[in-house]
Amino acid sequence: MIEKNAGVKRLVKATYYTYKGLSHAVCHEAAFRQETIAAGILIPIVFFIDFTAMERLMLIGAVLLVMIVELLNTGIEAVVDRVGLEYHELAGRAKDMGSAAVMLALIYCVIVWITLLYKHFG
Repeated sequence: MIEKNAGVKRLVKATYYTYKGLSHAVCHEAAFRQETIAAGILIPIVFFIDFTAMERLMLIGAVLLVMIVELLNTGIEAVVDRVGLEYHELAGRAKDMGSAAVMLALIYCVIVWITLLYKHFG
């Protein structure tokens, strides 16, 4: 019987695959690079303003949600492109829905940030 990766070995491999995925996204995906730069600016801000712990979690979570959805969208696009580069309605629909998911995450992020900044400075 073949033993599957378990315990520390599985954790090490999972960490390596995570690193590969993030590295690829940063090197090859302009949108993810832009979101990473935005996260690098926005996340530290939460520690310089007198937000509650829950507000900090909401603000950081909203930024990370955008990045998570962007990674999933990039994965969808990669799989669709792997299957074939010719146009197919379902392939286009999958890519469009992934893009829409990113846009909704961005809108949510903006709403959270505006709401909580307005609460403190408005």
